[in-house]
Order: sequence, then structure tokens, then C-alpha cells
Amino acid sequence: MQPIDLARALDLILPVDPARLVEVQARINRQAKPKGSLGRMEELARRYVAISGREDIRKKVIFTFAGDHGVVAEGVSAFPPEVTPQMVHNFLEGGAAINALARHAGAEVIVVDMGVNADFPPLGGLLQKKIAKGTANLAVGPAMSRQQAIQGLETGIELAFSCVDAGIDLVGTGDMGIGNTTPSSAILAAFSGLPVEEVTHRGTGIDDPALQRKIDVIRRGLEINRPDPSDPVDVLAKVGGFEIAGIAGLVLGCAAVGIPVVVDGFISTAGALIAVELHPKVRDYIFMAHRSVEIGHGHMLERIGQKPLLDLEMRLGEGTGAALVMSLIEAALRTYREILTFDEAGVARGNDQ
Repeated sequence: MQPIDLARALDLILPVDPARLVEVQARINRQAKPKGSLGRMEELARRYVAISGREDIRKKVIFTFAGDHGVVAEGVSAFPPEVTPQMVHNFLEGGAAINALARHAGAEVIVVDMGVNADFPPLGGLLQKKIAKGTANLAVGPAMSRQQAIQGLETGIELAFSCVDAGIDLVGTGDMGIGNTTPSSAILAAFSGLPVEEVTHRGTGIDDPALQRKIDVIRRGLEINRPDPSDPVDVLAKVGGFEIAGIAGLVLGCAAVGIPVVVDGFISTAGALIAVELHPKVRDYIFMAHRSVEIGHGHMLERIGQKPLLDLEMRLGEGTGAALVMSLIEAALRTYREILTFDEAGVARGNDQ
């Protein structure tokens, strides 16, 4: 496969055909049930079929992107950075939450090393795409160079394009990176202009002094780096993360090739936000999995313009919410394929028809 650069991927993104959405909904409306009675399950079926052109899912994959962050030196996380490579090994051994939920959903987990501060031998289930061993400390300068940001985006784009030949019909995003709620909050603050304290929360469970320190660190990073909200690549480079770049690229790439993508929680949504800021039509291809307890997540969802499917008070990441929603999408498609129409079932129509 020839490498697809960022500009080319952006050129390939088109809106989902509204006529196709209407056509699919018309089929749903003819099914033997009150119109609209399956609520958002109908939305899942309608959007999936219109986006993909398929009525079933051959293969589901969750890409869990991993990277470390220089900003952890500021004491913004409850966990040490050594946990990032340790959790990568746990993912590969099948012992993490994402593995359990992906097995339930019948999805494969592929871990992508975008910038973990450790060296891994060749391992099954691990894609080695390391840009550097962690970002720089965004509190004292840019997290990465512009070229590194583009490299991260194009890595994710490449993965999306590879899904076409692999017969992957539904993609999920996940993340692993100690400290990564800090750049995610910084990205949101840069785009939205909201006060940092309104978009910053406890991440892995930091106490009040650490939360205040985290807020101060993000403020300092924004003041020093001055990310340009009209230039999403600049925002990503100045205050982002390598795994966030990979997620953003994957979401862009999925939109370019017409694969529905389920976006997980706060960190994944930061990546999706970068993608939508680069091309607004990307939102047509996104299924937002769930609402995180991170206070900034609601602002991200509002800016993207997609409503989450679940609200289970989750804050883990890894792709766990995406795995749950993959099961819902599969269930919605089963209703689309298997519920007979009124005419097929010989059932009298109601007045709502």
C-alpha cells in the first residue's frame, strides 16, 4: 500500500450520503413495530449501514494507542510513568479490562506503540510505530515538533487504510499513557477557550493539591506554547501526545475510507476532536461510545456534535467503552436484518405508519 499523507486523506473525506440515510430509515420504518420504538438502536443501524454500505460486520478491531508524556515530571498523575509499558505487556497478555470486553464483543485488540518510553521486542499484537520515547514536557515547551505531529497523524491514517484490505468493517479507538488526561484537557482548552479549571479533572484519581497543580501546569503550557486553535496540527504539536495523534489519524483515515469508527472516552475524544477540527465531515463517521466522568468530556462531545451512547461513569480508557458499543452496533444490525416488515409478517400497520 502506498503511504497516504495527511493532505490526501483530507481530500478523500466526503459527507455520508443523506439519501442513503433516508433509504435505510425507510426500511426500518416498515418493520413490524411502532415507528421509532427501538430508539437509538435505529440510529446505530441507520448510520452504520449508510456509512459502510454493509448490513453486517465481518471483523472488528480496537486499536489501543500507547505513549508516554514528559509532563508527568510535573506531578500530574497518580501513577508513575513505568505503568505505561507495564500495561502494554498486560494488553498483549490478554489480562486488561480492554481484553475482557473486547473478547465479549468479538473484537481483536491491536496495541500501537506511538511513543512509549521503553523498548519492546517483536511481539504478537503490537505494532511498533514509535515516534520518540515520550513527548517533551508541555509545561516548558512544545510537546512535539510539527513534523512529529504529522507523523503521528499519518500513522493513524495508514492503519485505517490497512483495514480495508483486512476486511475490517468496524474500528474502535483506545489509549494508554500515564499523564494523558493533561494534554487532552489542554487540547480542549486550546480549541474552546474555556477556563482550564472547567475542563480539567482527576484523571487516574489525583487528590486536590495534585488537581490544582495539574490546572496550573496546563495554564502554563498554554501560555508558553500559545497553540493556534485555527491550526489543529499546531494544537496537537504544542500540547498533545503521540497516542492522541495516532487516534486522530485513525479517525481521519476511517472517514476517508468509509469505515465507521467507535471513539472511546476522554483521551480518544481529544484525538477525535483534532480530526473534526481538521475536517468537520469526520463527525459523520464517528460513534461516540460513552460519556466519561472527566468534566471536560461533555465540552468535547458538544464541540464534535455527537451524542454518546452510554453513561456508565467510566474513566478507564483503553478502548473499553468502544468495545461495549461495538456489541450494541452488532445488535442493532441484527434487528435491521432480522425484523420482518409489516407486509412480510402479515401484521396490520398502526396509525403511526
